Amino acid sequence: MKKIILTVALFLVSVITITAQNWQTDFTLAKDISSKEHKPIILVFQGSDWCGPCIKLDHEIWSTDAFKNYADKNYVMLQADFPKRKKNALPEAQTKANAKLAEAYNKNGIFPFVVVLNAKGEVLGETSYKKTTPENYIKEINAFTK
Repeated sequence: MKKIILTVALFLVSVITITAQNWQTDFTLAKDISSKEHKPIILVFQGSDWCGPCIKLDHEIWSTDAFKNYADKNYVMLQADFPKRKKNALPEAQTKANAKLAEAYNKNGIFPFVVVLNAKGEVLGETSYKKTTPENYIKEINAFTK
């Protein structure tokens, strides 16, 4: 019985790992990956536990198979989260790193805010939540990189 439970647990972890979006949280690492793989960076400012449009953007775009599959091959995904609930608090170093990103790229404090960057950290385009399909969102983001 323990072997069956362990096997099922391992299977579920592998499925979750395969279908999870590959989010970076370190800007320097994201730029390095972007440079090596020749992919633009999608920097997402979100309030994962309080911002309604942020949660919708995650469910309707970022978490879809269509977007995840495309993003894995074409983008470096960078997340700057600003949770409010104590139980979701980020480590202090990550909170400071996210604040530094916000100072540079989100001075107006818009949530959600999506910034498309090149490997040098230069802004190619900006957008936010839109009620659309993953495919149309991809088209919009791709237009920034042309």
